[in-house]
Amino acid sequence: MSDLIRPVLFILLAIPALLATARAEIVVTDDTGETIHLSVPASRIISLAPNLTELLFAAGAGDKIVGTVQYSDYPETAKSIQRVGDAYQFDIEAIVRLKPDLIVYWQSGAGEPAFRKLKDLGLVVYRAEPDTVEKIGTSLIRFGQLSGTEQTAEAASKQLLEQMQQLQNTYSGKPAIRVFYQFWNQPIYTVNGKHLISHIIELCGGQNIFAELSPLTPQISPEAVLQANPDIIIASGESNTPPRWMDDWKKWPQLTASRNNRIYSIPPDFIQRQTPRIIQGARMVCDFIDRTRH
Repeated sequence: MSDLIRPVLFILLAIPALLATARAEIVVTDDTGETIHLSVPASRIISLAPNLTELLFAAGAGDKIVGTVQYSDYPETAKSIQRVGDAYQFDIEAIVRLKPDLIVYWQSGAGEPAFRKLKDLGLVVYRAEPDTVEKIGTSLIRFGQLSGTEQTAEAASKQLLEQMQQLQNTYSGKPAIRVFYQFWNQPIYTVNGKHLISHIIELCGGQNIFAELSPLTPQISPEAVLQANPDIIIASGESNTPPRWMDDWKKWPQLTASRNNRIYSIPPDFIQRQTPRIIQGARMVCDFIDRTRH
């Protein structure tokens, strides 16, 4: 073989490999608009929030999680994953020792300084903020792309969105019901109209009585609730048992919700975690609101 032909042949043989490598690159945009690049699907993932851990499992990537944070308790196998802190503060050294090829980061958790520390170490960080049902579905798909489990992720996303659409088709055309949602009592906290929980209330044909307030989770007074006079009160505390303080509203018989015994509770994991289990919470919200119509 001539010396002129040999280099050309080498280049021709190398082209298919180069094209395959280019096609294999994974490019995904996170919820802040930043582009994430991976040469191959992630096989060592650290999740820095319980809801993101649950989303990764739902997307088929649970066996790729090597580290997570406290309260990552669903599904059951998530409880055995090594802890590296909680959703607001974590052990950077422990994270580095685990040698992750992808970190999934909750944007509303530890904030920008902690994110910058991870980036400065050269780690690949995907920032997630699944604050709508649609974004939960999108997160599932993107996690599937990043971990090479697209088929499972797409099926989970499709199922969630279809089930939510079915609820909306069933309930959104019915008479509107005024709803007060409470997730803490001292002081009293609720959600505004931009919150995921408020979106679910609307999907079920309800009206969030504090939708117009500016903070995402505003603090309110008992007098504000009395003045707004909701038709129904839905509470969610810290555990799966009904919060004891929800019965406090029964002391105010002038409230329509109290007078008609329309005070209900939902386990927080079904309504306050941005995961596919939100469909269970949404079904409960729709059912409670619909009972109020009869």
